[in-house]
Formats: sequence, structure tokens, C-alpha cells
Amino acid sequence: MSGAPLILIVEDEDSIRLTLRDYLKKKGHEVLVASDGVGAIKQILDHPVHLIVTDYRMDILGGDYWIRFLREFCPEQKVIITSGFLQPEFPIPYPVVYKPYDYAELEGLIRRTIEETG
Repeated sequence: MSGAPLILIVEDEDSIRLTLRDYLKKKGHEVLVASDGVGAIKQILDHPVHLIVTDYRMDILGGDYWIRFLREFCPEQKVIITSGFLQPEFPIPYPVVYKPYDYAELEGLIRRTIEETG
């Protein structure tokens, strides 16, 4: 790792997860991936993750429970939610980017979020 802020991509669709990982790496970001909330927890425990870019709907620990987990147990964590379809039972306390999204626009939001928080 280069010392750059570490981004964790949590996405259950392989093509989106891997393409976004490759795109962000080409833009100079340090990136980890997980395919669900459980894998994300492992990455969070093992690495100093600075920002999580996560899908909302995932089969394993996704949706409202995943958002509640992040809010309750990772309150200082910077998070960006991505979703093609969002029907939460409560307000989402993080920025939401709807699919299909433009990778350049998402990367801009990632950079702004990182810069805001130092």
C-alpha cells in the first residue's frame, strides 16, 4: 500500500466490483474489495479503511441491516452508498449514488469526500 487513503468497494455484482476497482486503481487510489457485508467487515477489521463505497442491496448482510451496522458500529467511517433500487425503512445517513452511475462522477465524489475529511 502506498499510504494513500484506502477505499473499500462492497458490491455483490462481480463485473461492477472488479471494473470499479480497476478504474479507481488507474486513478491512483488504493482499493480493496468485498462481495458482501460479511466480507466487508473482515476487510474493515484487517485494514485501515478510509472510505467505503458500498452497494445497498446485497444477499448477505445488505440493505437496511448493513446501513444500520455501519451507522452503529462504524460511526466515524466515511461511506458512499450505491444502489439501483433503494427502499430503506429509515433515512440513509450517507450520500447515495444511483446505478447506472458514471465512474468519473463517482470518483469525483470519492475524491471530494476524502478531501473533506483529510
